[in-house]
Amino acid sequence: VQLQASGRGLVQAGGSLRLSCAASGRIFSNNGMGWFRRAPGKEREFVAGISWNGASTSYVDSVKGRFNISRDRAKNTVYLQMSSLKPEDTAVYYCAASRKSYSSPDDSGYFYWGQGTLVTVSS
Repeated sequence: VQLQASGRGLVQAGGSLRLSCAASGRIFSNNGMGWFRRAPGKEREFVAGISWNGASTSYVDSVKGRFNISRDRAKNTVYLQMSSLKPEDTAVYYCAASRKSYSSPDDSGYFYWGQGTLVTVSS
């Protein structure tokens, strides 16, 4: 089972970037999905989550109004559209599959993780 994240890149502050996370080896259409990030010298933190059917989403306060999580169940893929990026958004971003049908900010609720993709936002 793999969660393959893509979309890494270097972008200027104020720019946009879209991350994708494609799952293979297992269907996650009935699982919540989440994006987490780990900034240099910091703990991993929850960024955004989405329920199995996309009806419910949640975000950490620092990205509300700037990031949007979505999913394509037919493609077994989840996306994170990031806009108005700030230097403090610089981090390695990880996608993860929840054990439940909904997402959670608690990373112990996830049982599959992608390898991480680096996003660098320059000032």
